[in-house]
Amino acid sequence: MDDLEKAIVISFDSTDSALKSQAVSYCQQIKETPSICSICIEKLWFSKVVQVQFWCLQTLQDVLSVKYVSMSSDEKTYVRKSVFSMACLEVIDNENAVRVVEGPPFVKNKLAQVLVTLIYFEYPLIWPSVFLDFMPHLSKGAVFIDMFCRVLNSLDDELISLDYPRTPEETSVAARVKDAMRQQCVPQIVRAWYEIVSLYWNSDPDLSATVLDCMRRFVSWIDITLVANGVFVPLLFELILSDGLSDQVRGAAAGCVLAMVSKRMDPPSKLSLLQTLQISRVFGLVSGDVDSELVSAISALLTGYAVEVLECHKRLNSEETKALSMDFLNEVLPSVFYVMQNCEVDSTFSIVQFLQGYLSALRTLPALKEKQLLHITQILEVIRIQICYDPMYRNNLNSLDKVGLEEEDRMSEFRKDLFVLLRAVGRVAPEVTQHFIRNSLANAVKSSSERNVEEVEAALSLLYSFGESMTEEAMKSGSGCLSELIPMLLTTPFPCHSHRLVALVYLEIITRYMKFIQENSQHIPNVLGAFLDDRGLHHQNVYVSRRACYLFMRVVKLLKSKLVPFIDEILQSVQDTLSQLTTMNFASRGLSGTEDGSHIFEAIGLIIGLEDVPAEKQADYLSLLLTPLCQQIEAGLVQARVANSEDFPVKIANIQFAIVAINALSKGFSERLVTASRPGIGLMFKQTLDVLLRVLTEFPKVEPLRSKVTSFIHRMVDTLGSSVFPYLPKALEHLLADSEPKDVVGFLVLLNQLICKFNSALCEILEEVYPVVAGRIFNVIPRDGIPSRPGAVTEEMRELIELQRTLYTFLHVIATHDLSSVFLTPKSREYLNHMMHLLLYSCCNHKDITVRKACVQIFIKLVKDWCAKPYNEEKVPGFQNFMIDTFATNCCLHSVLDKSFDFSDATTHALFGEIITVQKVMYEKFGNAFLMHLMSKTFPLVHMPQDLAEQYCQKLQGNDIRGFKSYYQSLIENLRLQQNGSHVFR
Repeated sequence: MDDLEKAIVISFDSTDSALKSQAVSYCQQIKETPSICSICIEKLWFSKVVQVQFWCLQTLQDVLSVKYVSMSSDEKTYVRKSVFSMACLEVIDNENAVRVVEGPPFVKNKLAQVLVTLIYFEYPLIWPSVFLDFMPHLSKGAVFIDMFCRVLNSLDDELISLDYPRTPEETSVAARVKDAMRQQCVPQIVRAWYEIVSLYWNSDPDLSATVLDCMRRFVSWIDITLVANGVFVPLLFELILSDGLSDQVRGAAAGCVLAMVSKRMDPPSKLSLLQTLQISRVFGLVSGDVDSELVSAISALLTGYAVEVLECHKRLNSEETKALSMDFLNEVLPSVFYVMQNCEVDSTFSIVQFLQGYLSALRTLPALKEKQLLHITQILEVIRIQICYDPMYRNNLNSLDKVGLEEEDRMSEFRKDLFVLLRAVGRVAPEVTQHFIRNSLANAVKSSSERNVEEVEAALSLLYSFGESMTEEAMKSGSGCLSELIPMLLTTPFPCHSHRLVALVYLEIITRYMKFIQENSQHIPNVLGAFLDDRGLHHQNVYVSRRACYLFMRVVKLLKSKLVPFIDEILQSVQDTLSQLTTMNFASRGLSGTEDGSHIFEAIGLIIGLEDVPAEKQADYLSLLLTPLCQQIEAGLVQARVANSEDFPVKIANIQFAIVAINALSKGFSERLVTASRPGIGLMFKQTLDVLLRVLTEFPKVEPLRSKVTSFIHRMVDTLGSSVFPYLPKALEHLLADSEPKDVVGFLVLLNQLICKFNSALCEILEEVYPVVAGRIFNVIPRDGIPSRPGAVTEEMRELIELQRTLYTFLHVIATHDLSSVFLTPKSREYLNHMMHLLLYSCCNHKDITVRKACVQIFIKLVKDWCAKPYNEEKVPGFQNFMIDTFATNCCLHSVLDKSFDFSDATTHALFGEIITVQKVMYEKFGNAFLMHLMSKTFPLVHMPQDLAEQYCQKLQGNDIRGFKSYYQSLIENLRLQQNGSHVFR
């Protein structure tokens, strides 16, 4: 080997990175030499090292791709003749010459790619005979035939196939090549395919399969009559149906037939072709070994055929052809259903999409025939099989470990489309669907097979999903066999009910079909049994028992007063669950988050909070629940004070859970009940609030406790009404103490609720709280708002943005609830200037249009509250001047002149409406002072013509606000044109 050959081998095989880098660098230098094509061709003729052969071919391809235009005519001819000679076994007169086409597949493929690169540039103008030049060499036998197929396959891969993205230039070249081939050589190539397959299918089946696979690629764009004729089609079916032939050849022949079936044609021609092919001849082959290559190919053929028939049916117009296509579909569907249930479906075939299309076709029929109803049942069976979990994951799914969680997520995603399909079937044939689900459930329950868990879960999931498509009336009346299904479900013992999947979907079904139970209250005891025994709250799997708490709460919300007769029974059944939840350490609960068991307290609260419950019993029930929870909090506070750093989070979590439970419990009690009809109940909640406020005293900086207590105060505002007032000063004081920006957000949300609930009655409290809040907020939020910075937003920045957004809402709520006097108290006045500038800046600049609109609305309210009629004494000195000089100029004029103010956007148009309103209000309050300032100072800044300014004043003084809005928009648009959109907001 010479240096180049050694360098090539090292660049491929060496593990020494430094040496390899040197070799690659040396090879690259050689690649840049002007005589590189000659070097490569010489090496290809004489080097037996396959790495060298591959490198030389790759280099030739690179040179042709990049430098073809700049190469000399002689050099192109030399490369063309040399490469073609290698491909055709035209060995040069030298006994040491190497036959590249007898090398390994990757070398032969690379040789084919070099030829295709030449075809790209030279066919048909420079090298018009390239394909015809190959023909005489086909008689040389298998090696050359294989090479010819590789060239055609490479042509498809590199240029013609639409399976890969192409540039516009490649698309143009592909069209040029195909057009030339159709005119010049496609018939000869097709004849060659036929002759080779006829000659070799018995003696060299691998070669025959290669040729057929090559032919399959070209069927989509050549004249269909060249292959779909009385010569080729019989040969293909003879191959497919020959028992003794290899699966590879038979499958390749099936692939060719599929290509014919899939060829784009007008519907009548396609239907005629499908009729001619007589695909029914191969239906029986699909029932063989499902893992074989043949069965896979036949499956793809049958599903592809079914898709095309269905497409014909959809696009054909005459009744006769539609009926014929439906006959073909009815004929092939049993085999297609078999494929769906038993075989690996081709990746290009979508089961759901095809079956959705078939159902759409059925909807167009006046009535379904018996065969079509049978097909509906088979579709349902396909869905049932497809949604079944794999038994190998049974234990993982029960314990929900990492593997089980991944499998559940995967199946949840996979099932979505299948359940959509199920509901579509249910709309086409509801009775058939219900009977199928009933039979599936009955069979699954009786089954003693190893798949019992998966079959029961699948049957139950069908029933659950089917309920989504039922109307409320159908569910209430128990249409079809639903009136039989639900009682059967409630009374049937499932041998696999201990499994998490089965237990969960069982409870979900009962919850989904509660409309039926509401109308048929005789089933309520069975429903309660399902939730309160070991199928629900007492299930051995913690995921089930906690989910049962949530679902039971939903059931209670629907049944409510119908459960009053069962209260004692319910409380007795849940007593151990409640006791367990209030005594166990948080760490041992097993679950946290939304399904931590707290929903059972909400469920119980909803039942005992009903006015149907006698007052004395109601008080006893509530005391029975609140007392241990308050004791848990008090004990937790004592323990947390002395806990070490390891135990402290657990103690805090226990307190947190008790607060959540109390909050959930209180949701069942209305304000009227606890304040008017049964104030004793209200007193119990006030005492509880006292206990919870101690949490803030003890641990004011523990955020989880702050948020939970805040949430309870929210609840008490709704539950206790105005009787919560005495507790507010203390609560607000604790919540505001040492609060971070993110804590202030929650505090403002609470204040917003209080303001909306109590309006001006809150004025005294707000006058005390607002200066403290304003001082905290304006200390961290500048007058010009929070600037947007490039790069990632930090957590601290996110908190400030959220605080600013909540502040706007807070100020808006104060202004719109007649509490703007709060801004004017002696303690608050020092923050007035900062607030005004922040609101002004936000009116004009904030990215969120809804925020800008809210800020303008605040100013509208402030003008109404603080400004009397013209010429009266000012309530807030300087405010009128600020509004006229600064606000009107910047917000009402400059901000809307900015080209970013998009009148076509609906939200922006709403903001514009508020800007119109504020101008009308300012004129009403400020009179001619407002108009004179506009005419003398504001409008000249934007070079507004005098006549337009006068028209503006006339429109503003008129009573037609819609007319004024329309005029002002056109005025702004004209000014923009005048300034050529170059105005910069000042």
